[in-house]
Amino acid sequence: MSKLVRAISENGGVTICALDSTDIVREMERIHHPSATVSAALGRLLTGCALMGANLKNLQDTLSVRVNGDGPCGLLFAMVDGKGNVKGYAENPLADLPSTPQGKLNVSGIVGQGTLYVIKDLGMKEPYVGMVPLVSGEIAEDITSYYAVSEQIPTVCALGVLVDRDLTILKAGGYLVQLLPGATEEEIELLEHNIAAMPPVTQLLSEGKDAFDLIQLAMEGFSPNILDEGETAYRCDCEAERFERALLTLGGEELHNLEQENDDIEVKCHFCGKEYHFSAGTLLDSLQKEKAES
Repeated sequence: MSKLVRAISENGGVTICALDSTDIVREMERIHHPSATVSAALGRLLTGCALMGANLKNLQDTLSVRVNGDGPCGLLFAMVDGKGNVKGYAENPLADLPSTPQGKLNVSGIVGQGTLYVIKDLGMKEPYVGMVPLVSGEIAEDITSYYAVSEQIPTVCALGVLVDRDLTILKAGGYLVQLLPGATEEEIELLEHNIAAMPPVTQLLSEGKDAFDLIQLAMEGFSPNILDEGETAYRCDCEAERFERALLTLGGEELHNLEQENDDIEVKCHFCGKEYHFSAGTLLDSLQKEKAES
């Protein structure tokens, strides 16, 4: 389990949430076995999504972040719920690119150009959908841009994933800082100074720092008060009944064709890789029974 910590400045002008997401990203790597570069990209997205979902009010609420880039990894998707469960996947997890001239994983290249979507399902009639063009493909900058453009909230997002040569995840984490109405110019300047002086997130975590330390470094001079601490983990909530309902929407003709071709229907969950098997004939019988009872 990973601990997500939220805090606010003493005068209420700045909020921050921070997370050591190493366990989350390690679980993602165990399930999907992505390349090093996709691990960095999807790991950043999972971390960012968890941070963005820290303000969900109800357990049933969900927040999803979808990155539609034209890079080799294709679609990147992450979702978090009000319980702190986060999950995600990459369309092409084995895609990879050579490192940058600076020796870093080429995350922006693997993502490419495209659009970032944020979908909030808060129990209303329709979910809220915000979208912005990708500004870098580095994920943190794109989340920062989303808040500035779509929600008009001045935001700083920092994310990092450190991948070892054997593709294991050494460290992962991030923080999300936002200015609230009433923040002064002096506070903005101090915050900018603090953020500029901070080493990369993975360096801090590798030195033994935790989410509380990230908050103290970013909020030095603000006397931050801890609002709450919550557990978050990579956890998939897929179930056979949900896939069965989806298959029933195929309709009688399609199910009959599947029964004639090969009665066994295999469905694999994008998020956890679990496989489910259904009988097309049994599904057809269920559909006909539903129609007869309606």
